Amino acid sequence: MAGAIASRMSFSSLKRKQPKTFTVRIVTMDAEMEFNCEMKWKGKDLFDLVCRTLGLRETWFFGLQYTIKDTVAWLKMDKKVLDHDVSKEEPVTFHFLAKFYPENAEEELVQEITQHLFFLQVKKQILDEKIYCPPEASVLLASYAVQAKYGDYDPSVHKRGFLAQEELLPKRVINLYQMTPEMWEERITAWYAEHRGRARDEAEMEYLKIAQDLEMYGVNYFTIRFTIKPLDKKIDVFKFNSSKLRVNKLILQLCIGNHDLFMRRRKADSLEVQQMKAQAREEKARKQMERQRLAREKQMREEAERTRDELERRLLQMKEEATMANEALMRSEETADLLAEKAQITEEEAKLLAQKAAEAEQEMQRIKATAIRTEEEKRLMEQKVLEAEVLALKMAEESERRAKEADQLKQDLQEAREAERRAKQKLLEITTKPAYPPMNPLPAPLPPDMASFNLVGDSLSFDFKDTDMKRLSMEIEKEKVEYMEKSKHLQEQLNELKTEIEALRLKERETALDMLHSESSDRGGGGSKHSTIKKLTLQSAKSRVAFFEEL
Repeated sequence: MAGAIASRMSFSSLKRKQPKTFTVRIVTMDAEMEFNCEMKWKGKDLFDLVCRTLGLRETWFFGLQYTIKDTVAWLKMDKKVLDHDVSKEEPVTFHFLAKFYPENAEEELVQEITQHLFFLQVKKQILDEKIYCPPEASVLLASYAVQAKYGDYDPSVHKRGFLAQEELLPKRVINLYQMTPEMWEERITAWYAEHRGRARDEAEMEYLKIAQDLEMYGVNYFTIRFTIKPLDKKIDVFKFNSSKLRVNKLILQLCIGNHDLFMRRRKADSLEVQQMKAQAREEKARKQMERQRLAREKQMREEAERTRDELERRLLQMKEEATMANEALMRSEETADLLAEKAQITEEEAKLLAQKAAEAEQEMQRIKATAIRTEEEKRLMEQKVLEAEVLALKMAEESERRAKEADQLKQDLQEAREAERRAKQKLLEITTKPAYPPMNPLPAPLPPDMASFNLVGDSLSFDFKDTDMKRLSMEIEKEKVEYMEKSKHLQEQLNELKTEIEALRLKERETALDMLHSESSDRGGGGSKHSTIKKLTLQSAKSRVAFFEEL
């Protein structure tokens, strides 16, 4: 009895120890995930689980977003998940999104997964027109998005119409010009073809480097009351609030987060960030080596294909030459047979004519020897003699002509047999000629700068040294200089495209943002978000810190 009671108590205590859970759905920019969370979990517990699942270490840029009565809110890290004003129906849905934006994406975003998530989010915001983008810049950004998705441009694969189902431009831009989808695709493809050799992560980073200079990039807009009250006459600060308490809290939360991120940028990198950057540099170098290896293999493969095509072409040409030689040989043999037969016939005819001429000569001599007494017989005889002489002369001429013709036929026969001999010699040369030239079985030697890397089978092992890192730093500096030159060229291209499509612009379809952007461009953009950031970066570190501490 006591044993049964103890068993029931042990079972009930075990049952009580099992924590209660609820289901959460996390929606990222390209995937959905579901987790079972404990009822006591705080926002940080769920956020850390999502980051570990994604392999994301640059967590300070992101957050979990949800919606309350058409108002956006972010999950607080120190508050229980279910204590937030979220839906009680399972699964509870959160969106994993970038909450704060970097000033310089290329310098601040280290991990490839971080770059990819930012690329997808900024691209969607531009297409949804939450970030205003000029038409000419929209075309350039679309070309980088195509490079990131499709890789290098290949005319045999990426034929006309391959972008028909892609959403690449904001609808506002499409409606603003009298241009067909084919015309837009042609301009996007022209720039897409210039991005050859860029990997997906490189194309996405180029996209972000252009997008971060847009005026509405990284900016959140709220409806507020502008009761403007300067707090200090010396400091140009405005006091404002919203009619909704949640919006006020959200604005405060974003200000604090941006201030913390601003201070983080001005401090020395932590050990974790230094390790991440070192790993990123090693990964970049490894990918560069891998791309060089693949480029060499591709080049060797293309050269082998060209050699194969050339050999096939030469083989086909030799086959055609052999066929033509065979046909010429057959024609020569047939011609020689015909000429030989004709020569034999002509020779026999000449002999027969010579025999008839001799008989005529004998008949003429016999007639002359016959004595004819009477004048009539003499006249008749003279007439016959004359006819016989004429006939003999004709026979002699015909015999001579036939003899000449027989000589000519013999000469033609000799030339035909000589042509037959040359055709046989040509055919012999074709059949004995080697079809393939000797190939060098040894692979192409590696370049000198590859001496510190060892390729074994399909694997790639490498050893980074200090000299390698110095060389990599020099290459990065070189890339920066090249980037500045490309930026200048890019701006010229953007201006050319803007001028080209300006004639097709429909003024009546311009939105308020279009007109505002045009006015800002005419003024030189002096009051833009980007220029404000530039002014801040020119100040000393001490003044920047003081400025944000006063906020």
